Amino acid sequence: MLVQNYETAAQLVSLSLAMDRSTLTSLSCAENLATGGYPYPGIPKITDPYKKRQWQLEHMAGAFRVFARKGYTEGASGHISVRDPVDTDTFWINPLGKHFGMLAAKDMVQINEDGQVIGGNKAAVNSAGFVIHSAIHRARPDVHAACHMHSPAGKAWATFGKPLDIINQDSCLFYGTQAVYEGFGGVVLGVDEGQRIVDALGPNNKVIFLQNHGILTTGGTVDEAAYLFTALERTCEVQLMVEATGLPKNIIGDAEAEFTAKVNADPETLYLEFQPDFEYEIWKSGGKIRKAE
Repeated sequence: MLVQNYETAAQLVSLSLAMDRSTLTSLSCAENLATGGYPYPGIPKITDPYKKRQWQLEHMAGAFRVFARKGYTEGASGHISVRDPVDTDTFWINPLGKHFGMLAAKDMVQINEDGQVIGGNKAAVNSAGFVIHSAIHRARPDVHAACHMHSPAGKAWATFGKPLDIINQDSCLFYGTQAVYEGFGGVVLGVDEGQRIVDALGPNNKVIFLQNHGILTTGGTVDEAAYLFTALERTCEVQLMVEATGLPKNIIGDAEAEFTAKVNADPETLYLEFQPDFEYEIWKSGGKIRKAE
C-alpha cells in the first residue's frame, strides 16, 4: 500500500508539472509571476536604434552601480559590454580605472572589433576586457551584453573548475546553461585565449566559470546579464556554505529543475528581476542615471 501511494503521489507531481508546462505555452513566463489583474511591464520595445542605444547605456550604468553596491569591485578589474544597436559590429564598455559606483551613461566607451575607441567617452579601456568581450560578441549574435567581475564567491567557486550543483530554486536559473573554461592562461591578453573562452562557452550557454579566475554571464539585455551575475554570485556563495558543512546534498531532479528554469530563467523574467535593483540605483543617483524609455 505504501509503495502504491508513493507511486500515485509521484504520478500526481508529474501530472502537475506537465499541466504547468502546458500553461507556460500560452503565457509569457513573466506574466506567470504576476497576479491581481495588472500586467507587469516587460522589456520595452524600442524601434529607434539611437533611443535604444541611450536606453542600454543608462541600464548599463545602473548595472555597474548595483555591482559596486554589492561589493564586486576589485581595483581596475571587471567589465560590462553592450552591443551597439546602431553599429552592431561595435560595442560599449566601461572606461579603465573608474569606480563602478561613479559611472553614468556618458562615461561609456564605444569600441570597434580592432580595439579602437570610435565613440562615446574618449578613454582607455581594459585590454583583457576587450579581448574577452569582443570574442563573445563576434561568436554569439544572440548575446547583446556580457558581465565579468572579480567577485569574491565567484572567484572562490571558480577554483574548483566545475559548474554549480542544482540544489535550490535559485540555482535552477542555471540549469543546462553553465559552462566551464579550465585552461587558465593568466591575464587574458591574447586573441587565442579569448577564442578558447568562447569555445568553452559554446553556442547556447549563458554563464561560464573561468577556472582560477572568476565568473562571466551573458544576456539579450544588460539587465538579464546583470541579474544573472548577481544571482550566480549569490548561488556560488550559498554552495560554498553548503560545501562547508560536509553534509550530503540533495540535488533537485532534472524535471523539476527544467520546469523551474522555464518559469524563472527566460529573458523577460530575468529582465524583470533586475528592475528593483536598477530602480533603487536611479533613486540613489539623484538624476545621474535614468530609465531612458
